[in-house]
Amino acid sequence: MANYLEFEESIKEIVEQLEQAKELEEKSQVDVSKTTKALEKKLKDERKKIYENLSAWQKVQVSRHPDRPYTLSYINSITKGDFIELHGDRNVKDDKAMVGGIGMIDGQSVMFIGQQKGINTKMRQYRNFGMANPEGYRKALRLMKLAEKFNIPVVTFIDTPGAFPGLEAEERGQGEAIARNLMEMTTLKVPIICIIIGEGASGGALGIGIGDKVLMMENTWYSVISPESCSSILWRSWDFKEQAAEALKLTANDMLDNKLIDGIIKEPIGGAHSNPEEAYELVKKEIIKQLDKLIPLEADKRVANRIRKFSNMGVVNEGKK
Repeated sequence: MANYLEFEESIKEIVEQLEQAKELEEKSQVDVSKTTKALEKKLKDERKKIYENLSAWQKVQVSRHPDRPYTLSYINSITKGDFIELHGDRNVKDDKAMVGGIGMIDGQSVMFIGQQKGINTKMRQYRNFGMANPEGYRKALRLMKLAEKFNIPVVTFIDTPGAFPGLEAEERGQGEAIARNLMEMTTLKVPIICIIIGEGASGGALGIGIGDKVLMMENTWYSVISPESCSSILWRSWDFKEQAAEALKLTANDMLDNKLIDGIIKEPIGGAHSNPEEAYELVKKEIIKQLDKLIPLEADKRVANRIRKFSNMGVVNEGKK
């Protein structure tokens, strides 16, 4: 059963009408093809109208849509199942919130890494809601170093509400693990492509977010803090989350305008959850396109460009007084 957000109510009504028309045709053998075609066009137009005018807060909601595809769905589709998952940080344990392994895209080996959320309550608990512990970030780094050893490009999929904030995570060095990833990714000698496919929150996202190309899907967000947390700090209430979302400039368009990302991957009309197969194909095409540009470059030049890109972020030139 499909899930609908509050602003998708009109879409839900059309989908229900379409299902009823198809059900009537099956039961009564009455030709309702004209009706179904009209409803399909109406559905497409309604989705386009709504999704072309989403507010920042609505995009945050879409990024969290329960039907939105997660990391492993992208990996399995892009590699056509030619993927071997690798486990463990060789220190503490295997963090289920962070997944990774080697897969093939059109004959090219790629090391895939990303946060994985669960598709139901049981799986969400198993995956810790996509919030990685220090061992998750250490596993990610182990896989990146393995990729560097065998000259395999790295693709990361970012989708997390943040790194796990529990006491035990802090005791095992959450901050250090993320900081080390930032340092190591900066100088990793193989191509790195980072793609925000859902939520990109705080250091939890940044821990696998340093790349030659950082891309965002159209209906995602990337920020130091979630709108709810920002609202609770500034206004002492979650009631101002919509204003906070606008003020944070966290959408893909805002991030591109501020030169904090390198590009936006378009989503199917109605969001990635409305047509996952098309979303997978769009992401795959973008990965191939970027790898074709990055792989021929000399490693030292790639690293220099990566360092320059991130060093230039936030630089302000003040005029003479």
